[in-house]
Amino acid sequence: MIGMKPGPDSIGIVAVSRNCSGVAARACGLVSLEPTKVAEILKDRPSWFRDCRCLDVLSVIPTGNGGTIELIYMQTYAPTTLASARDFWTLRYTTSLEDGSLVICERSLTSSTGGPTGPPASSFIRAEMLPSGYLIRPCEGGGSIIHIVDHVDLDAWSVPEVLRPLYESSKILAQKTTVAALRHIRQIAQETSGEIQYGGGRQPAVLRTFSQRLCRGFNDAVNGFADDGWSLMGSDGVEDVTIVINSSPSKFLGPQYNSTMFPTFGGGVLCAKASMLLQNVPPALLVRFLREHRSEWADYGVDAYSAACLKASPYEVPCARPGGFPSSQVILPLAHTVEHEEFLEVVRLEGHAFSPEDVALTRDMYLLQLCSGVDENAAGACAQLVFAPIDESFADDAPLLPSGFRVIPLDPKTDGPAATRTLDLASTLEVGAGGARPANESDLNNYNLRSVLTIAFQFTFENHVRDNVAAMARQYVRSVMASVQRVAMAIAPSRLSSHMGLKPLPGSPEALTLARWICRSYRIHTGGELLRVDSQGGDAVLKLLWNHSDAIMCCSLKTNASPVFTFANQAGLDMLETTLVALQDIMLDKILDEAGRKILCSEFSKIMQQGFAYLPAGICTSSMGRPVSYEQAIAWKVLNDEDSNHCLAFMFINWSFV
Repeated sequence: MIGMKPGPDSIGIVAVSRNCSGVAARACGLVSLEPTKVAEILKDRPSWFRDCRCLDVLSVIPTGNGGTIELIYMQTYAPTTLASARDFWTLRYTTSLEDGSLVICERSLTSSTGGPTGPPASSFIRAEMLPSGYLIRPCEGGGSIIHIVDHVDLDAWSVPEVLRPLYESSKILAQKTTVAALRHIRQIAQETSGEIQYGGGRQPAVLRTFSQRLCRGFNDAVNGFADDGWSLMGSDGVEDVTIVINSSPSKFLGPQYNSTMFPTFGGGVLCAKASMLLQNVPPALLVRFLREHRSEWADYGVDAYSAACLKASPYEVPCARPGGFPSSQVILPLAHTVEHEEFLEVVRLEGHAFSPEDVALTRDMYLLQLCSGVDENAAGACAQLVFAPIDESFADDAPLLPSGFRVIPLDPKTDGPAATRTLDLASTLEVGAGGARPANESDLNNYNLRSVLTIAFQFTFENHVRDNVAAMARQYVRSVMASVQRVAMAIAPSRLSSHMGLKPLPGSPEALTLARWICRSYRIHTGGELLRVDSQGGDAVLKLLWNHSDAIMCCSLKTNASPVFTFANQAGLDMLETTLVALQDIMLDKILDEAGRKILCSEFSKIMQQGFAYLPAGICTSSMGRPVSYEQAIAWKVLNDEDSNHCLAFMFINWSFV
């Protein structure tokens, strides 16, 4: 059991192997629980292994020395929509040694080990568990020392070549299985000892159950197994988004869904899902951005529809509505794991109505959200953000219909000279004496790996609007994919960014291009020149725009979303009392006073039709709450090189603090 698997690297206290068949990892840890309790937790794999769909003990045979042999069938989820799920057919042997240690060994039954290979299951590819297990030694003062060995062959050749690194990565196995087991036991140990106190009167076990249900519901949506009731819906000819429907959701959602979420005349759950490749973006960085800047990708109308589905009568199916203003989000922490690698929170989406037809959207909405893997220093870490609408009552058995994002790094399997080097996590952060690393190795600052992003959104529907909901879901997932791609390009660590004075913000093109678009669009719409510039070449336009005395700023121009600032020149940043980085947290309707908002609403259609509008003198508020007066403002549409709308620009003339 304690024998090394060949060729280890290390991830903290976890050793991962290379140069062996399949993927393997091992770890050793100390916990303050008795061996029998530790064994009980480790054998209950569905409670801590998030990828475990089910584990069935088909028969138990007692052995002469007081141990047991169990015949086990286990199904695991596929992490993306691009490959089939895996299942295992294994024997597990548990016994105790003379010194009080417990040993749990497990390996697959195959023709080579002399056992039956087990019946095949549709939708699953049979994977092999090579000798794996746990040695749990009692400590003299109480507690246990646990040795864990995980070794599996996931049949990497059966998946598309681009995804093969997922199935050949010992780091991912270590993160999902070995480290997950240790962390879960530590979590239970601290909860048992009373070290963890959660607010809100919730028991730790209840909060843990919420996390498991969110994760499981998202995995169910991504995999869409036929035996759960999912079936494929016809596509619109473009295969980028898959739509699956489930007309018997009570089978996998539980009986409480029948009465609360579905009408008596028929309905079900629809899931729109897609996977895509991303370049050069650390998963932790992307998921953290998606969590903190929801307005960059989410559509308030779609959120409102999802929230309404918790009530007896859903709203009408949303569609693209120009000029809608979104909510702002407030994140309320609920719980986090001991090592802060996963946290559970409630997100309150604050509604605002800007026109009579929006009154239905003014109430606050709530999401239960699970975020994990946002520590950038975790090697091979998969990061995900999963959320589900909840109502204000937030009961322990509240129905959950999770949607969200999962980003997994495609870490290439290397067998070169570097493969023999020990990879301690701390070494990725060290610089200076003793910490210098060869220039040809990738690190966080020179990130050149790919990740696979999987998106799944679930909606309830009534049968008579099923096709409308499907069309909305397909369009929404495509728009979210486009938003995420823009964000990923903007936040990718760039070798060039250090040479550019202005790092473009998410959703923006390079600053030079944006400056050219702003000036060109101003000239097209107003007929006047924004800048007195002799040369259109180089960065002269950007420099003049940046140093212009009037405050010039750009806002996102998204349907159903409040304009969020994406760029401002130096005067604009001074007026808003902010920085270029913090600018993206400021919404246009937050700085305008009530009169300014009314004028903008009344002039908005004019801006969209004729391309610009003059706004009268007024007062707005800086991000620090200080009033700012201005003599006049001009708003105009900024067009890109294809003459389609890119953003909205504003110029506040002769502004000053009041």
